[in-house]
Order: sequence, then C-alpha cells, then structure tokens
Amino acid sequence: MQDWTLFASAPFWAIFIGTLVLVLLSVEGGYSWAKSKRGTARERDREKEGPVGAMVGTVLGLLALLLAFTFAKAGDHYHERRVALFDEANAIRTMYSRTILIEEPQRTEIRKLLRSYVDERLQWDGSDNARATSASTALLDRLSAQTAAAMEKNPSAVVVSLFLGALNDLAKAHATRREVSRNRIAGAVWAVLYFIAIVSLGAMGYHCGVSGTTRSPVMAGVAIVFSLVIVLIVDLDRPGDGWIIVPQDAMVDVRNGFVDSKP
Repeated sequence: MQDWTLFASAPFWAIFIGTLVLVLLSVEGGYSWAKSKRGTARERDREKEGPVGAMVGTVLGLLALLLAFTFAKAGDHYHERRVALFDEANAIRTMYSRTILIEEPQRTEIRKLLRSYVDERLQWDGSDNARATSASTALLDRLSAQTAAAMEKNPSAVVVSLFLGALNDLAKAHATRREVSRNRIAGAVWAVLYFIAIVSLGAMGYHCGVSGTTRSPVMAGVAIVFSLVIVLIVDLDRPGDGWIIVPQDAMVDVRNGFVDSKP
C-alpha cells in the first residue's frame, strides 16, 4: 500500500494533537532522563554539554533534511494534480471545438455529453470516490459510442484522425488525473520521519537536561511548530480535503464557455 492509512484519512486536528503530544513526550523524556542521570552521577562522571550538543545538532539536521524532502514530495503531488486538471480541461475544450467536424445528430449528442462530463468532473474532489469515478467513466464510454457512430457517417481520414485524437487525449487526461490523485507519501517515509523526530527531539531535551537548564517554553514552541509543519505536509498530500485544494478554475472556464454555445 502506497500511503499510510492514518495520514490518508485521519482528521487534521487529530494529527496535530497526536504529533504535539508525541513531540512533547519525547522532549520531556530526554530531559527527565538527563536530569536523573545528572543527579546521581558524580561531578567528574557527568556528561559534558559540548559533545552532546554536537550530536544533537547532527540528528536535528537529519530531521530537517527529511522534513524538507517530505514537504517537497507533497508539493510535487499537489502540483501534479493541478497540471492534470488543466490538461483534462484543455482536452475537453479541444474535443468540443472539433465537434464541428462531425454531422448531426452525433454533434449535438457529443456536446451534451461533454457538458455533463464537465459538470461531473467539477463534482469530483480528487479523492478516490467510486461513484464519481464510475459516472465519468460511463460518460467516456458514451462519448466513444457516439464518436464511433459519427466516424461511420464520415470516414474521412482527416476527420477520424483529429476527432479520435481528441477523444484519446480526453481519456488519457481522465486516467492521468485519477492516477495522480492517488499519489501519497509512502508509509515508510512517515515511519522514518517520526522515528527520527522522536530520537532527535528527545536528544534535544536530553541536551537541555545535561546543560542543567530549567524547562523552557521554547520546547513547547518547537513541538507546536513541528506539528504544524506535519499538518501542512499532510494537507498538501491529501486531495479534496483540508485548506489547500487544487482550484477548479480551468474546469469552470470550460463550463462557462459552453453556456452560450449552441448544443
């Protein structure tokens, strides 16, 4: 399975709170462990702050690197969904414009089907909705049947090439948009990210304990910032949900272009 079910379906508030609690527990655990060791160790056996700080900096750097990679991957998935929607809208517009090449009654019927297809795609939010997917697929099948009937009436090589090419482009755009909507950050990446986060942030708390400082509100700030970044990554990676949603402007423009056109 490509995606981790927890991040594919869990509410954003649950991911934020769960991550926040996990980070705070990691930092507090490391801090408490260091304080307990510091209290029982003799002065000459106590750990030095310098070497511990160097190691903490190393693991925090690895965490930052993996966070950057994960964020970039989620951003790529979002961009792919935007491009796929634009390509599908362009394929619809092209096919509609080429209906002028075919005769009635197929011309009118294909234009009606394209209008229905646009309305159906505007209702699809990018999630793996079986009903929406089957409805758009059924409309594509009907478009194929009408195209075949039109080609029988006008078997001109130029017409066949242009119109069948437009239909194939639409079918390809439909499949591509559905496929990119399924792209998710792999579960292994999430697992490694959280493991490194627990280790590195626990090490940060341990370093604070070794240095002998009191608990700082900065620890809570780090936990909140990290949790917000995780929620942002999940939002980018999850289509049809959250605050960052692929705009449907291109598809709306296609539908608006159909309003004043004759069937």
